[in-house]
This record gives sequence, C-alpha cells and structure tokens, in this order.
Amino acid sequence: MSQRRFLQLDVFAARPGSGNPLAVIPDAEGLDAAAMQAIAAWLDLSETVFFLPPDDSADYRIRIFTPKMELPFAGHPSVGAAWAAVELGLATPVDGRLVQQCAAGLLPVRVQGGGRFRLLHVRSPQAVQREIAAPELPPGLTALAQPASQARLLNNGPDWWLLEAADETALRRYTPELAAIAALPAGGKLAAFAPAARPDVGYQYVVRAFAPGVGINEDPVTGSANALVAAHLLAQGRLTPGQQYRASQGRERGRNGEVHVQVDEEGHIWIGGEVQPVIDGQIDW
Repeated sequence: MSQRRFLQLDVFAARPGSGNPLAVIPDAEGLDAAAMQAIAAWLDLSETVFFLPPDDSADYRIRIFTPKMELPFAGHPSVGAAWAAVELGLATPVDGRLVQQCAAGLLPVRVQGGGRFRLLHVRSPQAVQREIAAPELPPGLTALAQPASQARLLNNGPDWWLLEAADETALRRYTPELAAIAALPAGGKLAAFAPAARPDVGYQYVVRAFAPGVGINEDPVTGSANALVAAHLLAQGRLTPGQQYRASQGRERGRNGEVHVQVDEEGHIWIGGEVQPVIDGQIDW
C-alpha cells in the first residue's frame, strides 16, 4: 500500500456540482491494470483517470477506467485530464496546445485561459458507424423518437446507439427503460438528443446518455456521446466545418452540464468545457 495524490474534478461545469465528477490519480506508476480497475470500481464514478509517463510524441498519458472496464477514449475524462495536466504542472501548453496519449492514440488538446476559467477542448477520435441493424426499441424510446428516425450505432472509442428525439420536452420527461437499454447490442448504451426548444436559452441541443450495460444508468455529462451527435449532424449536412454549438446535459440528474462542441475546418469534432476542482487529497492503495 502507498499514498498517492487524489483529485476529484467536476467536468463540463461552470460551477462545482453542475457537471460530471471525475477521479484523477496524477501518479499511477506502479499500479497495474488490475489495481487501476479495482480503484475505479471502489470509487464508483463514471470514470477514473490514471496518469503515466508519456511517449516522446505526447505531453502526457492517461488510462481511463469505468467501474467495470477500461475505455480507449471518453470525453469528460479527457477534458478533465487536460485540466489536471496543466494545473499540476505535468504538461505545459505550447501556443495553447497539448497532445494527450491514451488507448485511442494521440489526441490534440486546446487550452484557453487559466484556473477556474480555463476552457479545454480535446479532439475526438474519428466517428465510425457500425454496420449493424437497428434493434427493436422499447415502447418509451419508440414514442420518444423523431418520426421515421432509427437508432444508429456509432463509435469513437466507445460504442453508443444514437437516437434523435422528437423534441426537447419529450426528451427531458423520458423515464429510461434501463433493462431494455442494457440489453442493446454493443454494450447496452444509448444517447438521445434533440434540438433546443428555444433559440435563446444558451444551448442549441439537449443530450441524455444512458449506459446501464456498463453500470451507469444515466451519465450526468458525456463527451464521447456529444462528439458522436456532432459527427451524426455533420454527416447529415446539418452541421458544417467551422460551426460550433453548446449542448445541455444532466438536468435530469440534478446537474447543469455545458458541452462546447466545435467542428474544425477539416471536419474534426472537438469537445470542450470548463473544469472545477472539488477535492484535493490522497488515496492509500
């Protein structure tokens, strides 16, 4: 057993308590994958990140674990890890840029501002649509869906079924059918989205993400799913290179997450937001 520094951050949060908690172990040398998985399971947050020495081509390296498995990429851990890397002096941005190393490869990061007002964006891995037939959805999701729309399975590290809802009000009122969602192929995860009901509320899309298949009934705020929503909109021509928008997520969990979504001129999706430090201590493991 040894003492290690431990942080708990609130990601995609304009104030503490409004985003998605993230556990951070800034020095994970000496921990094997089994120990990392055990720590993540014990902490029981959506994700825990572990910092390890990077290769020469990266500024920092992380491994990302849910309570049940390791992920190649996830958005809120990547944004939170970038904040921690800069705040703890583990990496120094050059012209506001960093490179994160994770199981999905090398991901560019952009850093603006400082402290609690620091805004970070990470470039999502390229979205890929899985060639799998749309599953039969439970009655509540079928009623929620926009007419003539079908669920699609996309991947940018994790798999997510995406479903466009008929409208914001219906999406916010939806009671998730967790057993049916958990039984969906490819891991039991589904993200539903809808355009904002009004143009003057500070966000343009609403997202809810359900992942009972990996032990998370509803994720408060989800970077990877938001990136896939943007990739879907881009593929449909509803979003074009150079555009950006904000997504609202988490109000149904008592949060108020804000996800900044950007499409660069090359068509890459960037996910960003603010990060709030909440706990700074140590863990004995």
